Amino acid sequence: MRNRRLVTALASASALALLLTGCSPEAQRGWLPGEPGITNQTDRITGLWTTSWIVLLIVGAIAWGLMAWAIIVYRRRKGETAMPQQLRYNMPIETLFTVIPLILVMGFFAFTARDMAAIEAEFEDPDVTIEVIGKQWSWDFNYVDSNVYESGIQSQYDGTTETGNFDDLPTLYLPVGQKVQIDLTARDVIHSFWVVEFLYKKDMFPGRWNHMYVIPEKEGTYVGKCAELCGEFHSMMLFNVEVVSQAEYDAQMAALAAKGQVGKLGIEYDRNSNLPGGDPGIRG
Repeated sequence: MRNRRLVTALASASALALLLTGCSPEAQRGWLPGEPGITNQTDRITGLWTTSWIVLLIVGAIAWGLMAWAIIVYRRRKGETAMPQQLRYNMPIETLFTVIPLILVMGFFAFTARDMAAIEAEFEDPDVTIEVIGKQWSWDFNYVDSNVYESGIQSQYDGTTETGNFDDLPTLYLPVGQKVQIDLTARDVIHSFWVVEFLYKKDMFPGRWNHMYVIPEKEGTYVGKCAELCGEFHSMMLFNVEVVSQAEYDAQMAALAAKGQVGKLGIEYDRNSNLPGGDPGIRG
């Protein structure tokens, strides 16, 4: 009776702690960065992430509870010296331990495939098309519709902070509420385009175009970085993202044109000269 009370108390305490933790906004978002509704897909990604963790925690709690129960109930008692009864070939339990993981794996696969299909769905008529080109160790942004560009340099250490000076980082401007197609490639080695609060990233390959489709839904400043180890100064390959109103976006495009940054930065600046044909690759 005392053992049962102990197991019940432990299970109740664990459930209560999980319930209380789940009430916080951070826990509800699975401790992911950013806020709800930053893009048209962040809530979907958050839902998949947190639901997966809830299922796994439930499975873990059941497994831990069964282990604790077996350890307590079937422990060696004082004075017992004989070998305990050996049990094996329990077909119902072995079937259960096979079927449940199979159901979990199939479920995770199905929901992940569903959400990936929605996230990767191509815009038939994007409002804005931007080419983002990774390079050691910064970024070039070609605003295709506005025929202007920005070329960045890597983060510079200023000698006073550990992270460096972010004032000169390249900034990617996106209009809020618009369908944005981002075409991605690289000038030298493999990079990865990652806007942290967007909860999504894409690899960038020399000689090939990759694509992201996103609708920014909340104005603000967001952090971007390369998520693929790409050389000595990989950690300094940073950029900012400004999601602004359409009027502010148009004003920024006009400012780039006023600076003389008209046209776009093409493959003539690529450092990788070993690609065949000299074309940036397949866009599909």
